[in-house]
Amino acid sequence: MEFGARRRVSTGMLPLLALHVANEYRRAGRKPPVTAGLLLANTLIYLRPGALHRILPSIDRVWFNPYLILKYGDVKRFFLSAFYHIGESHLVYNMMSLVWKGIQLETSMGSIEFASMVAALVGMSQGITLLLAKGLLIFFGYEDAYYNQYSVGFSGVLFALKVILNSQSDDLTYIHGLIIPARHAAWAELILIQMFVPGVSFLGHLGGILAGLLYLQWRRTYSGSDPLSVLFGKVLRIVSWPLRFMQGLFWSPQQQVVGRGRVGRTLSERGLHGVWRCSACTFDNSVLTDLCEMCSTERRGHGISSRSQFNWTGDLSVEELRRRRLERFAR
Repeated sequence: MEFGARRRVSTGMLPLLALHVANEYRRAGRKPPVTAGLLLANTLIYLRPGALHRILPSIDRVWFNPYLILKYGDVKRFFLSAFYHIGESHLVYNMMSLVWKGIQLETSMGSIEFASMVAALVGMSQGITLLLAKGLLIFFGYEDAYYNQYSVGFSGVLFALKVILNSQSDDLTYIHGLIIPARHAAWAELILIQMFVPGVSFLGHLGGILAGLLYLQWRRTYSGSDPLSVLFGKVLRIVSWPLRFMQGLFWSPQQQVVGRGRVGRTLSERGLHGVWRCSACTFDNSVLTDLCEMCSTERRGHGISSRSQFNWTGDLSVEELRRRRLERFAR
């Protein structure tokens, strides 16, 4: 039987993971669905219950191996290897890290943008790792050490998420007893793990860090809408259409006036499905705009904006708020 093809039986760490996830979600004000979906997907792929045991390829067929990927164009290894884990402890530690990072990022960014970011980071981290392995082979002749190395796991994406989460932080953090600036935590963890944990993929973790830095640079310079976010939004609208249709038949929500226009214009009339409330003046704005239409304060928690990287407008004085409102009505 191929290694990893058999069904998994928990050795006791998965119940601890379940308790940890339940506690974190209980404490979270908003329950991030994409983070929960990633946790479930990784866990089911590891456990392989029921029909999944026959459908999913074994770990032998999805190991991330630069030589096999480039020689045979094995796209399956390129993408699926990030969601496989070699043991229960490997899975549990990665998923605990995902819970911590995912809840914070998805809550601040929104589920659609977070999902698009994770999808981009999977491809970017795997691609950068592949390029690093090929480069080390060409320039230094490192074949067995990196080019022909086998690895699996979500760690590369987690390193990228750590870079993004801490990119604008001025706080200090503990990494294995060391106190360092949080924005450098990923680099410190990369070195310490390599020193004290044998067998880990150095290139995989380094590829994740570089993917996070590249993603941040892309979001700073790219002024348009994130194409992956647009795609995920369209897919979500298509998938949720039956539910919205049934709600329209059996439940009539109270109309809510939003945005600019004639009095009484509602969300359903404008084709919108949500609003966000300005933290400065409490005006309800359309989800299609990032600036408050009443006072021009930027929307909080709208992910990584090219206009401001996790920097939001602070509290406004009464006089400044009054001035902005007058400007708005003078338009």
